[in-house]
Amino acid sequence: MKPSSINVHRKSATLELKFPNNEAYTLSAEYLRVFSPSAEVQGHSPDQAVLQHGKRYVVFKDLEPQGHYALKIVFSDGHDSGIFSWDYLYELATNHESRWEGYLANLQSEGKSREPQFIAVD
Repeated sequence: MKPSSINVHRKSATLELKFPNNEAYTLSAEYLRVFSPSAEVQGHSPDQAVLQHGKRYVVFKDLEPQGHYALKIVFSDGHDSGIFSWDYLYELATNHESRWEGYLANLQSEGKSREPQFIAVD
C-alpha cells in the first residue's frame, strides 16, 4: 500500500507515514535501519541475517524515491543499500510492536546493545 503522505522529522529522526485508509504511523530511523531490507542486513536467507546493534543514534541523511514503488533511505552510519518498498514499509509499520520486541530480545540474547561503541563526529 503506497503512503498518501511521507513526512521526515529530522529533529526526532522519525518518518511519519499516512496511508489512504487513514492509518498513520511514525517509525524511528533506528527501527528502519535495523530492519533494512538490504542483503547486508537480511542476508540471502533468514539464517544469514545480521543482527544490527549500536544504532540508537542513527538518523536520516537522505531519502530518495525509487520510481513509484519504493523509498531508498540513506542513514547517518553510511548504510544506503536498502530499498524500502511501500508494502514493506506498511508491514514494518503495522507490525512495529512485535518486531521491536523481538529485536530487543535478540539483542539481549546476543549480549549486544542499542548503544554505539563509538560515536562518530562529523
